[in-house]
Formats: sequence, C-alpha cells, structure tokens
Amino acid sequence: MTVRKLQQPRGWAFSFAVPIVKPLLLATTRRDWRGGENIPATGGFVLVLNHVSHVDPLLAAHLLYDHGRLPRYLAKSGLFRNRFLAFFLRGAGQIPVHRATSSAIGAYDAAVEAVRRGECVVVYPEGTISRDPDLWPMRGKTGAARIALATGCPVIPVGQWGAQDLLAPYTKKPRLFPPKKISMHVGEPVDLSDLAAGSGGGAEAAAAQRATDRIMAAITALVEQVRGERAPAVRFDMRRQGARADDESQDRKDTA
Repeated sequence: MTVRKLQQPRGWAFSFAVPIVKPLLLATTRRDWRGGENIPATGGFVLVLNHVSHVDPLLAAHLLYDHGRLPRYLAKSGLFRNRFLAFFLRGAGQIPVHRATSSAIGAYDAAVEAVRRGECVVVYPEGTISRDPDLWPMRGKTGAARIALATGCPVIPVGQWGAQDLLAPYTKKPRLFPPKKISMHVGEPVDLSDLAAGSGGGAEAAAAQRATDRIMAAITALVEQVRGERAPAVRFDMRRQGARADDESQDRKDTA
C-alpha cells in the first residue's frame, strides 16, 4: 500500500531487502494503518513507537517505506557481531548502540547528525520489549527526547499492536498464518516547543525527562486507541520493578 513514493535513493541494502521482506509481510499481515499523513514527507524527524516484539522494526520499516521514507534505527550492538548482518545493517544506515558504555554517546551524536541530514531516526523509547505483564508501554528512556531537543526536529508518535501475535516477545518462531492484524496509528507531532535543551547538568536532564514523559504519554494514548482499552495509571518501571529473569538473560546476550 504505497501512499507516497520514495524520494531518496534506496541504496544497495534496501534494494536487496525490500523485494524479499515486503512480499512476506504483505502475505502474513493485515495492515490497519491510520494517521500516516502525520509522517513528514521531507526533513529530519524522530519516529517513536512502543515495543512489543522483535519483529517491530520490520513492521515500522514497512510503514515508513510505504510513506516514502527510509528508517534509520538505533540498533543493539549485539546485532553487529555477525559479520554479514553488520555489513548489511551499516549498508542500510543503521546506528549501533553499545549500552552502558561511552560508545553510546557516539550513537547519540550519529543520530543527531542523521536528523540534521534530513533522515528519519526510529527510536523505541522503552529501550527493550515491554516487561509490562499486558505489554503496555513502560517508562521511557530519554534518548529520543534528547535528539529532538538538540535538533528541534518533530517527534512523531506511533501506537502499535499486533506484532506480538506474529512473533511473541522473546521467541524465535513466528506464527505466520493465518495473517495477523497489525495496527499502527500515527499521531501528531509531540509538542516540545516550551522545552529547551538546557545548558547542561540538571536543567538539561530535567528538560529531557519532561519531554520523555510527554512522548510516552502520546504513545500510550495511541496504544489505548488501537487496543480499545485503558492503560494502567502508572507505567511499568524496570528500575523499580525489575525485569523477568528470562528477559534479563536475553538482554545480556544482546549486549555482551
């Protein structure tokens, strides 16, 4: 379902992947996409989504590609350990993130530069698949907000649901048939105009946290619309409530 034609060169990686991945997604999903007009046709921006499955990036890429944009992801460094996969990911313009290391600063700088070049940078603010027992959006991390505050770019929220039926969280075997309904509702830009990046230290951190709270509120409201349910009054917070042991094990594998 092409809404807008791509206005930028695909590059070899997307030229290789699209003819393979897109027909597979078309065959195994039923798409309920709404609000796509909120995706900017040109210029840099950050797209933020809730995270429910390892297949999420493919579905977000499908949404963006059919709206004329190519995604640039902040991807876990573990994905780059495979030489072939690393070659492909770099060819597709993806940005490796080394969690809890000084290299994470380099990923932030690369994301800021990509936005300033007019790219679409995709961020899952939760940082990992939701640990909420019902997969509601968790408390977010500040990366997307800091990129937006540094560049002044739009932040476009997406609430999505259904990917967990195609590939359940932290599993490897997809359930391809019958085709799964994938709902993605794109919201209007999150208004951060009253927040400044700050001059460093506490002021900058406070602005980034306030921006993150707004971003997560916008995503959660869209997920509520998609699911037709109300989210918990308090978001799941991994720093306070911890994570399931199997999830912690998976994260160690991803970041080792």
